[in-house]
Amino acid sequence: MIVGLTGGIGSGKSTVLKMFESLGVPIYQADIEAKNIMVHSQEVKKKIIHLLGDESYQNDELNRTYIAQKVFNNKELLASLNAIVHPAVYKHFKNFVAKQTAPYLVYENAILYENKSEHLCDKVIVVTADLEDRISRVMKRDKVDREAVLARMNNQWCQEDKIKKADFVIHNSNLDELAKEVAVVHNQLLKANEF
Repeated sequence: MIVGLTGGIGSGKSTVLKMFESLGVPIYQADIEAKNIMVHSQEVKKKIIHLLGDESYQNDELNRTYIAQKVFNNKELLASLNAIVHPAVYKHFKNFVAKQTAPYLVYENAILYENKSEHLCDKVIVVTADLEDRISRVMKRDKVDREAVLARMNNQWCQEDKIKKADFVIHNSNLDELAKEVAVVHNQLLKANEF
């Protein structure tokens, strides 16, 4: 069974993902794998440079700041970049799934609904958090200002829309409660997989 894990930027998806991993659940992080593919796939790299320019890479590493500045306020460029990266990630993910034997795996994708990847999943978990908590987490983590965080948020579905489509909702307010919620969902997924 493939369980999608999504939520808005700063909601705590990575923390929830680590909790599932500590329970022995195989995990796949679409964003991390996408970055690896963008750096290591010569075909993808060539297409990105053609789209965004040579500045997309510095010393053979992804110039994330440059790319973010180019695409986050330009929906057409963002869509073009996604059209390059998403098919490569999808192929990589299919190979990952084929090797798994666990009752279920968690596929973490921040833009699961935005890029219509929910069809890959049997169930979807949405991680939520209060807006101000999300903004402050991202500002601290990425060392960016509030406006930069809001610009990124504007490229994602709002939390309420994600909740409407979710099979499970985990609210991230404090770590103790979060761990309990993850354990409950984990047990429900194990039971669902028994049938």
